[in-house]
Formats: sequence, structure tokens, C-alpha cells
Amino acid sequence: MAIHDHQACVAHAVAAAERVCERHGARLTELRRRVLELVWTRHQPITAYELLDLLKADHRSAAPPTVYRALEFLLEQGLIHRIEALNAFIGCPDPERLHRGGYFLICNRCRSVEEIRDNAPLREAIRTAAASRGFAASSSMIEMQGLCRECSGGGSA
Repeated sequence: MAIHDHQACVAHAVAAAERVCERHGARLTELRRRVLELVWTRHQPITAYELLDLLKADHRSAAPPTVYRALEFLLEQGLIHRIEALNAFIGCPDPERLHRGGYFLICNRCRSVEEIRDNAPLREAIRTAAASRGFAASSSMIEMQGLCRECSGGGSA
């Protein structure tokens, strides 16, 4: 089993964020960069108040509005996702590919979240179902809750 290089993961996320922001003409300030790094400090959802606690180690004067403004910016740029069911945030592993919304599998036991990407049949089925009802969707967010492979006893594939 390969060992995960978490620092490389964070560095990759920041480098992608810099490219996205440059392309959008947006500023990835030091504070926004730090919040993004903190979101990527673990591969599980993190709440705004957990981020605030971590951010205070570097920025003692950080307050909830500081974190929420940074999170709003990161969401607008497509650098993170908000997981509504958990009221928490995770890093987007592919922010350079334009996509709105997402499909997420959320484990009720370990709180892991997996994004289902590049699933054209799923996307098409949802679009068709919406269109058949006269609904023109601009984005979709689907959150399925249950147990991940490890927590359900399925082990690794």
C-alpha cells in the first residue's frame, strides 16, 4: 500500500488555486490561502468553527466573519465544496475543471466524503428527469449518506 504524501496534496491544491485565481482575475490573499491549506489539512469535512480554531494559531484576531468571507471566496472560485448535510467544507480535487454542484457520498460513521466525478450517465439522468418536469437546472448537488467501504466492512477493492 502506497503512503499518502499529504504535504504534496496540500501543495497541489494551493498551486491549482493560484492558477484558477489568476485565470479568474481574483486574488488569493495570504488569509484565503491559509484557509484553503487548513481545509486540506485532512481529507474529511471541516466546519467553519474548526477552521477558526486552527486559524487562530496564526491569526489571533481571526473572527467568524473572517473565516466565512474566505470560505465564500473559495466556494465562488470552485476551490472547495460545501457539504450541506454536515455544514462543513472539503477541498475540490479538480478545481481547474469547471463544474457546478457535485455528487457526494458521506459516511455517517467516519465522516469521510467522496466526490463522484466524471459520471456522465448520472448527470444525464438527473438532467433528463429535471427537463421532463420543465425544470432547467443550472447546477445540482446530491449528498448520499450511508457507510463507506471500510465502515461497512467491505474492505478495500
